[in-house]
Amino acid sequence: MREEILRIFPEIGWIEDENLREGVIRTYERALREGGWAPADMERIPFTLLKETGLSYADHVRAVTRISLRVYETFAEVFGNRVPLRRDVLLAGALLHDVGKLLEIEERDGVFQKSPGGKVLRHPFSGVALAYAEGLPPEVLHIIGTHSKEGDPHPRTPEGAVIHHADFTCFETVGG
Repeated sequence: MREEILRIFPEIGWIEDENLREGVIRTYERALREGGWAPADMERIPFTLLKETGLSYADHVRAVTRISLRVYETFAEVFGNRVPLRRDVLLAGALLHDVGKLLEIEERDGVFQKSPGGKVLRHPFSGVALAYAEGLPPEVLHIIGTHSKEGDPHPRTPEGAVIHHADFTCFETVGG
């Protein structure tokens, strides 16, 4: 399973901190097991159930991760250390921001739909639970929990703000 996850998300290899990198992999392994998915399913699962986009969960996660890294690189180049972002926290948060969707969505008779649990617990909450169970740090849990509308009434960390906007840039651009 591990090798397939790394094939689908080569960006995991960009995380320099070994413990954080391994935590991301373990979180995906747990989410796939608990959701009843094979790793390759992430390339079929739609990134949203709100509208047919032709884009998969994996496509979306990779795009958000790459957008977030470009913001990090731009800030480092233009601002130096005056606006510090933690690169590994940013990457881990981007890679895991939607991991709860692997519990929120199910496939029944060839149709992707909300799972019974997904009808009562949105993916930011289940994503935090998955990552917490695998020992991810609070800074990453914060990103997962606040990347969507659930985070709107609360301040986001700098990394959380970057991922929130990268996520909605991707979502709104494709007409979600």
